[in-house]
Amino acid sequence: MKTKIILLGPPGCGKGTQAELLGDRLGFVRLSTGDMLREAVRNDTPLGREAKKYMDAGALVPNDVIIGMMKDKIRELKGTFLLDGFPRTVEQADALAKEIDIDAAINLDVDDEELVGRLTNRRSCPDCNSVYHLINKAPKKEGICDKCGCKLYQRDDDTEKTVRNRLKVYRDNTYPLIEYYRERGKLATIEGIGDIEYIYTKVTKALK
Repeated sequence: MKTKIILLGPPGCGKGTQAELLGDRLGFVRLSTGDMLREAVRNDTPLGREAKKYMDAGALVPNDVIIGMMKDKIRELKGTFLLDGFPRTVEQADALAKEIDIDAAINLDVDDEELVGRLTNRRSCPDCNSVYHLINKAPKKEGICDKCGCKLYQRDDDTEKTVRNRLKVYRDNTYPLIEYYRERGKLATIEGIGDIEYIYTKVTKALK
């Protein structure tokens, strides 16, 4: 089985959900730049304040900030792991390649209008980073995280205007990564529509 993987796909495509399943069932350690950046924002660190300006506008955090942060984390990783949200540009992919040889890039493909509906109905937990959906994955108690009991919130970057801008940024900047990993024989594209377990089955098949 492939043990060093990247999850690619636009915001809201289900990367986080699949990453959680791979971690729980197959022992993959998930490294999410989004979670790391949001933690920095909550803690009001210098990195968090700088990143928040870009995140609130739906823009990409600059390469030098992300690459510097990720290099230290990647060097600590051992065994099976997956990267969620990194790399997002070809420049970041080149920087990653200098640190470690990735086995596979799994691309979850979802239509933009479907993504807008998913993201504007998404709610997040500020404490444990669990993610819910008001229609498809509602918490047992309205507005409260099932896992830790914290009050859920809508991220600033999950409003419709920002979501559409985030998708445009993705198509313009991150989509070239698909071709980057296809050329290297490491890409597997999976349609991210349908039952979560069905998608998970397709993802695990791509790792064999």
